[in-house]
Amino acid sequence: MASSQNSLVATLVANPSQPVVTDDLVAKAADVLGHETQRTILARGIAADLVLTSPADAKAVEITLRSALEGQPVDIVVQPLATRRKRLFLADMDSTMIAQECIDELADYVGLKAEVSEITERAMRGEIAFEPALRERVALLKNLPVNVVDEIIEKRITLTPGGSALVQTIRKNGGYACLVSGGFTLFTGPIGAKIGFDEHRSNHLILDGEKLAGLVEEPILGREAKLATLIELRERFNLAHHDTMAVGDGANDLAMLGEAGLGVAFRAKPAVAAAAHARIDHADLTALLYAQGYREEEIAAA
Repeated sequence: MASSQNSLVATLVANPSQPVVTDDLVAKAADVLGHETQRTILARGIAADLVLTSPADAKAVEITLRSALEGQPVDIVVQPLATRRKRLFLADMDSTMIAQECIDELADYVGLKAEVSEITERAMRGEIAFEPALRERVALLKNLPVNVVDEIIEKRITLTPGGSALVQTIRKNGGYACLVSGGFTLFTGPIGAKIGFDEHRSNHLILDGEKLAGLVEEPILGREAKLATLIELRERFNLAHHDTMAVGDGANDLAMLGEAGLGVAFRAKPAVAAAAHARIDHADLTALLYAQGYREEEIAAA
């Protein structure tokens, strides 16, 4: 494999349930990039690397591959080869590490899911500011018994496939993982522990006895706090910019994604997907391991 500090690697990743990264597809992708391209299979049918041994522009490479593979359910991540392995990982929770939006599930208990979901969607698209939108949604939950959180986690929350393997593999290889969410500690605590994160940071709901008071502690953890967490942890561990990776799906993740060495938009809103360094639209979260060069046999069992 090429060792040049200037080499780019393009990783092709499919969902394990639809393993379309065949030898023919890899050969087609390599051909459009030129003959000085080295191929490595990371997981048969699921992931492959194409290393460009001559200078190239990452965005141009991505555009070329997307055009060549148009119509195929394959994600493409192009980045410098020398700095692809990450030591710090930050992840959003709602609609990223889990399939749901926790505040929407809480709202369902008071018959307001449609109203709250609409606000959530607008905030995640960046149409309205995150902080006032959160206050507005939390106010609608006043007097909801706090014990419904346990029921929601047990019956309604599903982990995104590949998430546990992602976090555990990063930690097994000496990395640090932080779940950083605009959601609530009542959820990030147990969900972060279940997935295997080192720590979690999110917002605190104020209680009135055993019920929600309809208020959230200030300051609210949103876009700027996520960014600040990345910078703080990077400095704590004395890491370089390129040692970091972040993943998210909403507008309040954009600053964090932009500051990371590799910022990944996972099944994200269009504006987020367009702004991130990389986008995952088809694969599960193990794509973030293949993007770092991990082979299938190196991935921790979830």
